[in-house]
Amino acid sequence: MVSNYNPVLKVGDWVRGKSREGELIIGYIESLDPIGGVVKVTVVKCDNKDTISKTISMLSQHVKKLPDSKIVNKEQILFLIDIALLTGDEEWFIGLSSKLNSMKQLVNGAF
Repeated sequence: MVSNYNPVLKVGDWVRGKSREGELIIGYIESLDPIGGVVKVTVVKCDNKDTISKTISMLSQHVKKLPDSKIVNKEQILFLIDIALLTGDEEWFIGLSSKLNSMKQLVNGAF
């Protein structure tokens, strides 16, 4: 049996793709099955609002890893903090909060 697994993907990666129903999705990988070539993606953005916050199974060949982003401003960190809260990722939340506090201290120290 030939696997359709994409070895570049790993749990926690942000991906985009198209669901079986043709919905465009952005989300992160909850789990993956390298033998079956299936990834479970928790949907954060979708053109079908009913799919948002659900975890769906997709073939790994139907998703593409999003490039790692560089957080450059307060608004981006606040947005990611909201996502961390929605997904219950405490470690990510703490890291982002720390980064936000560092930014605030840097700004306050400049005056």
